[in-house]
Amino acid sequence: MCGIVGITAEKPFSVKGELILALKKLEYRGYDSAGFATTEGVYDKEVGSIDVLESRINPKLKTTTGIAHTRWATHGGVTRVNAHPHFDSEKGLFIVHNGIIENYAQLKAQLEERGYKFITKTDTEVIVNYLHEKMKTMSPRQAILSFFKDAKGTYAVVFFRKGEKTLYAFKKDSPLCLGICDGEMILASDIYAFSHKTTRTVFFEDYELAEVTPNNYQFYNRSGKLDKKPVEIEWEREPVMKRRFKHFMLKEIYEQPVAAQRLIRSLRTTQSHRVKQISKMIKGAKRILFLACGTSYHASLIGAYLLSRLGYEAHAVIASEFENFSVIDNKTLVFAVSQSGETMDVISVLKDIKHYKPKIVAIVNYPYSTVHRMADNYIEIMAGQEICVAATKTFTNTLIAMYELARVLGNHISLDRIPAKIKEVISKNDLRVRKLAKKLSNNKDIFVLGHRISYPIAREVALKLKEISYIHAEGMMAGELKHGTIALVEPGVPVIGLIHETNRERMESALQEVEAHGADVYTIGNSSKQFELPKRLNEEEYSIAATIIGHLLSYYIARNNNLPIDKPRNLAKSVTVK
Repeated sequence: MCGIVGITAEKPFSVKGELILALKKLEYRGYDSAGFATTEGVYDKEVGSIDVLESRINPKLKTTTGIAHTRWATHGGVTRVNAHPHFDSEKGLFIVHNGIIENYAQLKAQLEERGYKFITKTDTEVIVNYLHEKMKTMSPRQAILSFFKDAKGTYAVVFFRKGEKTLYAFKKDSPLCLGICDGEMILASDIYAFSHKTTRTVFFEDYELAEVTPNNYQFYNRSGKLDKKPVEIEWEREPVMKRRFKHFMLKEIYEQPVAAQRLIRSLRTTQSHRVKQISKMIKGAKRILFLACGTSYHASLIGAYLLSRLGYEAHAVIASEFENFSVIDNKTLVFAVSQSGETMDVISVLKDIKHYKPKIVAIVNYPYSTVHRMADNYIEIMAGQEICVAATKTFTNTLIAMYELARVLGNHISLDRIPAKIKEVISKNDLRVRKLAKKLSNNKDIFVLGHRISYPIAREVALKLKEISYIHAEGMMAGELKHGTIALVEPGVPVIGLIHETNRERMESALQEVEAHGADVYTIGNSSKQFELPKRLNEEEYSIAATIIGHLLSYYIARNNNLPIDKPRNLAKSVTVK
């Protein structure tokens, strides 16, 4: 889950102003270390955020060709020596890599037999030395084709030979794209890295490589030369800034009324034909599977609930556990739900089930992403760029997309009031949430109970408390409490109940039980003492309102404890490795 950038240009460009700027736009992909290298052999790498690296770079430093990397460690600890770029022993090849080489130990042993010494514990150093060895007798292209044969795992790689302007790039499973500018080419993990400079993009497919110079590019695969034309992309050009907000997470929570309105308008205009097509796909399917991870899985649970209520066989499956779900055929409709569109566990399943020929619908925030390109149809959730690792506005907009599909299929859901209700929830409860956050900031455990649609919301609130606040939190079905977990309830343990008119009886019974065991009970609902919700919320509106309060609570607890809210430890925004 790293971010890689490579730039080659006719004229010298500023390392800080071009290379590091592009890298910063990928910082959501990893931020435990960062580094860069230029064709002149100048390089640096540092532990910590890109800002740490940037502070060490001479503002006057320029180059015509360079690569940069922001790391999320998978092989080798978080150290300066393990940071990218890596190079061979002669410092003639410089390389950046995103992914995991599964058989790196075997390849490393073979290289050691040939006399190679390794100074890091990373799989990336194996790649650069492998290429160095092969390029003694082969061209770079032939060396890459040999790597395709010998390596197992996932990878997106960019490298150059010292003193040259050519960048070499190749991939399998990990994302990689090429941005085409006038007299300049930019390789990156994500189109967002160069969206401020060009709309012309070429996407790499698996087992493709490219030779890139300032004014030209040529793609190849294992069969030979490819003729790949650029596509025109539409993307946000304005830089995303915190403005008056202390953190991106709070800003993105406050952006939800606008983001929701933008999606609702799109679903009724530019995306309405796709919604109709997808509703027909649902009607024609024997079964529906929602495939997702993390926050997207919680939204998928609600999607499955809604379709089940309409009489469809619908299941939500965590992508990493899909191998345990064997019922799939060409009459199955698969919803691939991924805000980034690059979630490796989701992509792997889509590849594995391809031979069954199911229909695939992508629900993504990023158009042109891998999941989007693998799908037969898609809905873009239109949340806008989300910088904080924790998903907030993308979760809400994914729910809205689910609600619209259910509405078209016959569920009496109205989306019209949602943006105004979100705004009201935030304005009436921000200070109330801050007050409760002060009480809960030192707790080690929090339980969140839900029933019906509020159960996935309980899971989502608990996930944010774990991700952002570093509190052990469990989102549970209220009815399951007495089947074991109530043994953990002791005096003073906070229990948050998500109460709506549709689940009131079950929820109040569960909360009375934990209160009898000494728990401190808090509720999110119309009769709540802690919060004020808009009147007469339907179940779908309530689920969004409760989520927003839960997200705000996790934010303010983390803020009280001076935690790195936008970049929580050990996490990355886009999980592009298994």
